[in-house]
Amino acid sequence: MKIAIFHNFMDNIGGAEIVVLTLARELNGDIYTTNINKEKIKKMGFSDLLNRIYSIGKVPLNAPFRQQLTLYRFRKLNIKNKYDLFIIAGDWAISGAVKNKPNLWYVHSPPRELFDLKEYVRKNLVKSWKKIIYDSWVHYNRFLYMRYVRHIKNIICNSINTQNRLKKYLKRDSIVINPPTNTADFKFKKNKGYWLSVNRLYYHKRIELQLKAFEKMPNKKLIIVGSYEKSKHFNEYAQKCIKNKPKNVEIKSWINYDELINLYSNCIGFITTSKDEDFGMTVIEAMASGKPVIAPNEGGYKESILNEKTGILIDDINENKIIQAVNNIENSKKYFKKDCINQAKKFDKKEFIKKIKENIKNEKKCANNTCR
Repeated sequence: MKIAIFHNFMDNIGGAEIVVLTLARELNGDIYTTNINKEKIKKMGFSDLLNRIYSIGKVPLNAPFRQQLTLYRFRKLNIKNKYDLFIIAGDWAISGAVKNKPNLWYVHSPPRELFDLKEYVRKNLVKSWKKIIYDSWVHYNRFLYMRYVRHIKNIICNSINTQNRLKKYLKRDSIVINPPTNTADFKFKKNKGYWLSVNRLYYHKRIELQLKAFEKMPNKKLIIVGSYEKSKHFNEYAQKCIKNKPKNVEIKSWINYDELINLYSNCIGFITTSKDEDFGMTVIEAMASGKPVIAPNEGGYKESILNEKTGILIDDINENKIIQAVNNIENSKKYFKKDCINQAKKFDKKEFIKKIKENIKNEKKCANNTCR
């Protein structure tokens, strides 16, 4: 079966892009996207896929032109005679479903700036005089999104959290297949006295909470692995984090996969502060390294972290509660390693691929009218 995978952009590699690259490798599929950064793809260990990633045309760096032109390019894309199945894997690639069938949608979330984070984005990122423009843009793109979603037959999502968003905002049912982590890559080593955070430097990741917490803990160290897009508002937030970080916080960008694994292996524990995270692959990577996790008690984290067994979930997270959690873990006599590694294995890449292949097999049977 020849499979094509549609994804918005491949110029900033995070969790969603790792899923796309994993799908392409395991299903022997081709990737269709807009902007491509080959060096970043190589750094994450996917150089073998570079000859199977195709650009349908570049798009601007800045919103909203970036998203709008991406929708347009995928809406015009017609390669239905070249493939047997199309997997829509990017939220702004949804329009590719119109001309390319049969298809399924692997959803990380409906675009958050259009739906669940609309008010958060409006308050924190949109200037006062632009709010009416933003409201109109959201209204128009919600309309387009509802139209394009009608061309999707089946939907797979990454978490129960995302499943609930799909039902709430798009009135569509879906099945949950958690995203893949190659847990065998991650190793436990004796800690070297630092905490770790791995996330894109975006507003809703709430990195400022981590910075404030460690500013109040000058004798402790935090390493933040923080990639960010070069678009204006992402760059503004990233530069704000870099400018305001205390001396005991180090921010690294665009490290390679081996260095990332070493950072996980040698940390005391892992901290994330993302707002209502879709699922959260980084906490699985941390647990696969045998390290406890501190996270907000919301979103996908509630589905993966076992409170008090593989880490600490914090209600109404703030910097003081992060400090308390850090001290609780450091002073605890509990040995988290075994529980963390066992929990991470539930989200292993092998489980993901097995379930995806089963779903595709069932789709093929139904297409041939042999399913019941």
